[in-house]
Amino acid sequence: MEKAKSMEKVLCIGHAAYDITLPLETFPKENSKVRIGDKVECGGGAASNCATLLARWGMNTYFVGAVGNDYYGQIVRDEFQKDNIKMDYLTVTDDFKTTSSYILANTSNGSRTIVISRTKKEEAKVESLPDDATVIIADGEEPTLTEEAIRKNPTAISILDAGNVKSAIVRLCPIVQYLICSKDFAEEYTKEAIDVLNRQTLIRAYDKLAVEFHNTIIITLGEYGCFTKVDNEYMLVPSIPVRPKDSTAAGDIFHGAFAYFISHNYKLCDTMILANITGALSTQKIGGKYSIPTLEEVYAQSELNGK
Repeated sequence: MEKAKSMEKVLCIGHAAYDITLPLETFPKENSKVRIGDKVECGGGAASNCATLLARWGMNTYFVGAVGNDYYGQIVRDEFQKDNIKMDYLTVTDDFKTTSSYILANTSNGSRTIVISRTKKEEAKVESLPDDATVIIADGEEPTLTEEAIRKNPTAISILDAGNVKSAIVRLCPIVQYLICSKDFAEEYTKEAIDVLNRQTLIRAYDKLAVEFHNTIIITLGEYGCFTKVDNEYMLVPSIPVRPKDSTAAGDIFHGAFAYFISHNYKLCDTMILANITGALSTQKIGGKYSIPTLEEVYAQSELNGK
């Protein structure tokens, strides 16, 4: 393993939102009243969460996307500034309100249920993207900007977070170097039901995706880890056991960690191991950005010590 270039430039392209997390001891019954103590509020959104991890871990990180010219949008920008996330390619607009997400976090099992308040929005308008990016990670919310970034930076490491099957995401799948897709995406796109305990179901889904998109594919499986193929060998890379409290942003944090380690010249398998650890550790705290572990905490859980 070698250190990444000192002149790296990371573009995190996509969604920024504002999260309000309500910690609950159990999921509420319909037509009932539940009282809680403190709620947890912070910026969120897939690309925004990735950017936060990468910036906190010392990478030169730029967010590419849009927020509304409103209260929540201002908080998102204040947090970006605090975390040293560059906003050169952030659009602030009066055309829509910043997305807000209301998250019911079941602390007994770590599940989260998200209610999203989002007005219709057009893609962000950015005058010109840079041609010196070394890493591009996108969540599919800004497909045109993602295509432009990849076209202008053909040697950059490019990563797509494919969480669900929609046209904006599918059109980006063939043009990235690393396609990281959720189990839901893999099942819906390939029409293959995945049983994590049945290796052949994973292989069938993986092979269909590989034939379609011709890139490095990773299927994420939550607490079970992730699945890929390395040197003609199918590989299920397990996660670490934890007692989860809130899985909000765990996937985003996995993707950010994947971008960090793959860009620091870790092998694919080692990158997946460390990204799994990062995502798992994040589930032990409440609130998306508040749950991002430090790099030192990740290395402490692994034999890969970063030296």
